Amino acid sequence: MTDNPAPLTANSTVQAWLDHPIGGPLVRGLLRQAGIGDEVLGPVSGLPLQQLVVMSQGQLPQSVVDDLVLQANGGVMPEDIGAPTGWVERITPGRFAGTTVIVTGAASGIGRATASRIAREGGRVVAADVSADRLRELAASLPEAEVVTVVADITKQEDIDAIVSAAGERIDALANIAGINDDFSPLHETTDAIWDRVIGVNLTGGFKLSRAVLPTMLAAGAGAIVNTASEAGLRGNASGNAYTVSKHGVIGLTRSAAFMYGPHGIRVNAVAPGGVATGIPMPAHPSESGTARLAPFQGMIPTIATAEQLAASITFLLSDDAVNINGAVLPSDGGWSVQ
Repeated sequence: MTDNPAPLTANSTVQAWLDHPIGGPLVRGLLRQAGIGDEVLGPVSGLPLQQLVVMSQGQLPQSVVDDLVLQANGGVMPEDIGAPTGWVERITPGRFAGTTVIVTGAASGIGRATASRIAREGGRVVAADVSADRLRELAASLPEAEVVTVVADITKQEDIDAIVSAAGERIDALANIAGINDDFSPLHETTDAIWDRVIGVNLTGGFKLSRAVLPTMLAAGAGAIVNTASEAGLRGNASGNAYTVSKHGVIGLTRSAAFMYGPHGIRVNAVAPGGVATGIPMPAHPSESGTARLAPFQGMIPTIATAEQLAASITFLLSDDAVNINGAVLPSDGGWSVQ
């Protein structure tokens, strides 16, 4: 006698699909068509199958996942399609009530997940990003919340000023999340254009916005800043030269500011993500030598996180729950940093 397996949905984990007598062959067959083995799914085994649509950056359309669900369930879409398995975000009502929080990179990925969570936990969010369309989508998705959108490029001082102006007289917290990849190039191949752009967005932009909000926080005698570093800020084998340098710089920025402003009631911490399923664009023309050197080490990533899981780490550091934490670098990387 065999037990009837539970219905599979797009929110069932990748591992649940692989272990399923019908779903497993379907997923493996899809991978074979792409010429790859199911070992590539190891780091994402705990994520919902749906998350692969985000990660694929358009290569895996939603229609394919929907078709897999139908095939796995005899042509019937299960009623619990919206019920996720595994980790589930749990909102803490009122955690950010009465606060104003600036979030950069707020239109997508980790920034959007962070802005959304703060707003749903009662905070007033000043959401900054270069994409006007996606900012409108964010605001529309939170009709009951107070979300102020600012189309801004944090490499431009006038846009930094616009963000601070939109926040108004009270700024309780800042999440510096906006960031871009490099092209995985080693130092001798790194162009001025790649260096200037990556350092400008990932490091200088956060520096300038932090500098701009600190006078308000100093006047209030309180504040919290969370910078987004990376596993690449903790090691040299996670990305290219420019990105690695930028994230090491973010950690230096964090520690210096934490030391300087801790006595004034301002906490400055950093989160260091590992692999995250955000759909952040990969370089169009990655360095062949850099990619070849990095590949074995990037393949050791133990797990891929969702943007919402990173938002949980970031909002913890921003909130009063982290009252006694200052100058910390929190590796939110599934244990990659201890390998």
